[in-house]
Amino acid sequence: MNICDLKGLGPKSSAELLTIGISTVDEFKQADAFEMYRLLKEHNSNTSLNMLYALVGAQENINWQDIAKERKVEILMRLDDMGLAPK
Repeated sequence: MNICDLKGLGPKSSAELLTIGISTVDEFKQADAFEMYRLLKEHNSNTSLNMLYALVGAQENINWQDIAKERKVEILMRLDDMGLAPK
């Protein structure tokens, strides 16, 4: 299985994850989704909040849109704690 085979991720997401050193499903599943998002934002400031929802969703095998609906407040609070809250 490749990263692009995970729920909510595709070839573009997989390529973006490669830029931060995530190349296998095991590396992806062991990494913290928020840390991956932080690194992706550092590499490409246009990385959207939807990418974070997709990362969390892929790790939990849940559709990213469900993550965005059901856990938005929790995710935004964690980003705020990290100093990464969207503007």
